Amino acid sequence: MSTGELVIEDLRAGIPGREILQGLSLTVRSGEVHAVMGPNGSGKSTLAHVLMGRPGYEVLGGSVTLDGIDLLALPTWQRARAGLFLAMQHPIEVPGVSLVESLTAARQTVPGGPFPDVLERLNAEAARISFDERFLDRSLNVDLSGGERKRNETLQLGVLRPRFAVLDEIDSGLDVDALADVGRRVQEATSEWGLGVLAITHFRRLLDVLRPDVVHVLSGGRVVATGGAELAEIVDRTGYAAYT
Repeated sequence: MSTGELVIEDLRAGIPGREILQGLSLTVRSGEVHAVMGPNGSGKSTLAHVLMGRPGYEVLGGSVTLDGIDLLALPTWQRARAGLFLAMQHPIEVPGVSLVESLTAARQTVPGGPFPDVLERLNAEAARISFDERFLDRSLNVDLSGGERKRNETLQLGVLRPRFAVLDEIDSGLDVDALADVGRRVQEATSEWGLGVLAITHFRRLLDVLRPDVVHVLSGGRVVATGGAELAEIVDRTGYAAYT
């Protein structure tokens, strides 16, 4: 099992002319699940984009390190190679590139080195989350529903086995059964290979399956409250008025 930590210290970032993250700090260790909740516009998705290096965002201050590696100094592909994975809120279509082809190419460079059984692992992971095998040879995410795309993101996580995963509203668009499959698979990964998870979500329903060790509430681009799983229950019951 891997050990390590993803450390975000006093991170300030945004888009040109607008600072969105205003001094955000938190640390995720291997095997931990950290939930990030907050009202619309609090900076949750901006955090995910900045961590993975999406173009169009500016870092204005602070640091992000993965086991001492300065992620902010690296292009996106090298952040992935260092062990960071992003499950996108809106997974994109990639016409002409199948899931098998994509993962075969990606697995050559991620931590742990290449392994010969990509297809075997892919089929095993598909079965674990009830992902229809007919989608495996299809162009990536083409003609898939929103829920199927989220299963697809989870499938990729299971095959690539990154060290840390940022899940940007992976519960969005999932029905009850799909939510159970996805949440359970991510939870199992925390013990199988020590996956550290930063799960961004609006709702507690994901956290009924993916059990958080720590819950953070964002408001105005900062962490304004941190606690255990009970904090998600309070937010679900009372809303965000007390934190804005």
